Amino acid sequence: MARFTGLRPAVSALCIALLLAACTTPGPVTETPPTSQPQQPAEPPARTITPRLAAAAEALTKMAAMQERLYRIAAPLLINNADLCKASTRNLLGFTARNRYWYPGEYNEAAGIAFDMGERLQVTGVLAGSGAARAGLRRGDNLISASGKALPVGPNASSTVGAVFGPLVASQASLALQIERDDKTRELTVPVTRACGFAIELGNADNVNSYADGSRVLVTRGMLQFAKSDEEIAYLLAKGIAHNILGHATSQRSVGTIGSIIDNLTNVRPDTSMLIGSGGIKAMPPELDAAAAQLSMYLLVRAGVGIDGAPAFWKRLAATYPATVLNGYVANYPGTAARLAAIDKATADIRAKQAAKKPVAP
Repeated sequence: MARFTGLRPAVSALCIALLLAACTTPGPVTETPPTSQPQQPAEPPARTITPRLAAAAEALTKMAAMQERLYRIAAPLLINNADLCKASTRNLLGFTARNRYWYPGEYNEAAGIAFDMGERLQVTGVLAGSGAARAGLRRGDNLISASGKALPVGPNASSTVGAVFGPLVASQASLALQIERDDKTRELTVPVTRACGFAIELGNADNVNSYADGSRVLVTRGMLQFAKSDEEIAYLLAKGIAHNILGHATSQRSVGTIGSIIDNLTNVRPDTSMLIGSGGIKAMPPELDAAAAQLSMYLLVRAGVGIDGAPAFWKRLAATYPATVLNGYVANYPGTAARLAAIDKATADIRAKQAAKKPVAP
């Protein structure tokens, strides 16, 4: 989920990107708490669609399509591996939501053009297989209330909605959600979903890379273009999730550095100067890279993703963008040989467990 250069949205990126998990926005809530009656959003002013606005709307539409692809691929990895994520497992509602104020500048108006987004929080993504998906929640639905509590609207909606959702998700097995779709009010019951609580982010840059800071996994636009299939994107996501499970960003003392890069790359217009050289990221030691690669194979199989193509993908990535290509994936994770050996070992163990009809777990 994005912030923009020089103007960071007030919402905690983690709360929104964790698919509206049981978290709250730090600090006091400055907006008047929602009442039991839904607030009536103001009518948006008539807008003139200039060429610049049309271009901004097109850019947002393309970004949304790429983010939706990442959510779809990540969904089984996050849900089917909840037990392996241990302390990072969360109660999730399984959707993300924003309103037009989440996008500053010209993109504020462009969000109205691209998504018909206004004052109310609108569903921007639904995690496949989640309680939200099973309940029938759709991208584009406008959120009105949750368990009888009116959801905030207007400029501070994104920063205050966590204070409403957090306690409800933490204490209830399901949530009564009132939405607006096609100008009609609907009532949905959304079961809480246990899943790995890692945010899945799109990076708006052409460097071929993926980053994991302990709580998030980001895949750049360049990497999405390099990957030949959803399966290859799943290999990257699974490995990033594995690094987060194993706490590698923390052990390498790189949470802040990688987190800053992720924050920057989720901008519509990131500051590319942060991508000069290594970006301050220390190369991952081969033994840690191998440990994440090994765990990722189990995550993939448990999510129903084929793993036979994994070695070929990592070899192609290393050959096309070797470690000498700064700010590429292999520059940050140079241990390709150790990774491939770990993948072979994990694959053999997985096949043996499958043949013996034993649970596939590391």
